[in-house]
Amino acid sequence: MSDDVQPGFVRVRLDLSYDGRDFSGWAKQARGQRTVQGEIEDALKTVTRSSETYELTVAGRTDAGVHARGQVAHVDLPMELWAEHREKLLRRLAGRLSHDVRVWNVTEAPAGFNARFSAVWRRYAYRVTDHPGGVDPLLRGHVLWHDWTLDMDAMNEAAAALVGEHDFAAYCKKREGATTIRTLQELRWERRADGILEATVKADAFCHNMVRSLVGALLFVGDGHRPVEWPGKVLAAGVRDSAVHVVRPHGLTLEEVGYPADDQLAARSREARNKRTLPGVAGCC
Repeated sequence: MSDDVQPGFVRVRLDLSYDGRDFSGWAKQARGQRTVQGEIEDALKTVTRSSETYELTVAGRTDAGVHARGQVAHVDLPMELWAEHREKLLRRLAGRLSHDVRVWNVTEAPAGFNARFSAVWRRYAYRVTDHPGGVDPLLRGHVLWHDWTLDMDAMNEAAAALVGEHDFAAYCKKREGATTIRTLQELRWERRADGILEATVKADAFCHNMVRSLVGALLFVGDGHRPVEWPGKVLAAGVRDSAVHVVRPHGLTLEEVGYPADDQLAARSREARNKRTLPGVAGCC
């Protein structure tokens, strides 16, 4: 598969953010639910006065209710359309889009760029409070209330066993034909000055429900319901454990997506499309 842009088109990178509470996720859906992709594509079509819809490709598809501060997407536009609208496109999108989704930057992408496959990492944050009084009403759409006191040191000790390249089948909702092998580069908790516990979760890619499942397992360790060794044992078992709770989506935010240097974009895109196996595990045709 090539990332070459069709003749007469230009690839445009969009940097954006959204509050996910009123969206049915990123991806367009057959039943016409409100989605981030649908909202932006409709706005692009309107402000450029186009007769057709130009499809967005995103760095990471977020689920319903999940937020994004540093989401990245790309779209291929006809050169004439881009030349006509590029200077005013950002302001026109701001005037057209709903207030819960914003496009912050619109630029011509370098050669070989693919918002999804060129990415080398995605960084999420999950925010939880264990305050006995609950969540600050002004933060309720972005912070989970956990009604047990949490031991952050225990959660970090448990998290250390999950970092690295593993098959995360035990923490993912399996999708037909998709691998669950991922490299978890960072998983740690910090307690902020306001008392909120914030998990940083960074990986080359994530499979469905992976972040929220990892957080759910670590919360059970933090509140004493499970021992520190339990999340690692679940990972090693390689199968979904009914005791792993997928926490609610509103505490999760996609914070940032990382890309390599411009001259490495195409190579990274090709590499990311290869089906992964763990060392010592035979691949399949």
